Amino acid sequence: MKLLPVIICLVFFITTGCSNQQSEQPKGKSGQKTSDTPEEMIIKRTRKGEADTAKKSIKAYVKNNVNGVRIFISYHSPAVRDRIIWGGLVPYDKVWVTGAHTATSIEFEESFSINKNKIPAGKYAFFTIPGRDQWTMILNKNWDQHLADDYDEKDDVLRWTVIPETLSYVQERLMYDIDQTGERRCNIEMRWEKLMITIPIRIEE
Repeated sequence: MKLLPVIICLVFFITTGCSNQQSEQPKGKSGQKTSDTPEEMIIKRTRKGEADTAKKSIKAYVKNNVNGVRIFISYHSPAVRDRIIWGGLVPYDKVWVTGAHTATSIEFEESFSINKNKIPAGKYAFFTIPGRDQWTMILNKNWDQHLADDYDEKDDVLRWTVIPETLSYVQERLMYDIDQTGERRCNIEMRWEKLMITIPIRIEE
């Protein structure tokens, strides 16, 4: 009879321990965590039009599969924060990383074309030269750069010009999107402040 209290205590601790282990297990497939990082939550909230209180330029990415071909864009996303962006924070007629900190990179699993210019599969830095009326777009082979410190025009794969569109709203945080527009076709879009630039892409067969 003296062993009964001990047995009851052992049963209690074993049961409680198992219950705690089950409650601490992450949800989702293969035991992976389903919670987002703070940076991912900022991006998701901003996409839904909610307030963005982060002052730093945050790490962000966007990816999509166009007919099974993976496209991946990695960038740092700054915010407007009541600043003058065009001709102010981002000077006119100077090479810009089209983001913040390190160069924005765009990666394609297969060859693609821009304005009928065929480009091999790979990873590229994406720079722009903003102008008052039109912008110069740049794909550069040296994707691993800090700002435009190491930029060299000799490494350019392609240059072309676009006329930016005016948004009807203020896009507080710089955002990239990959929007499939047809068979093996998509648009890469960059929005910030009240401007948007669009890059039509065709995946080569």
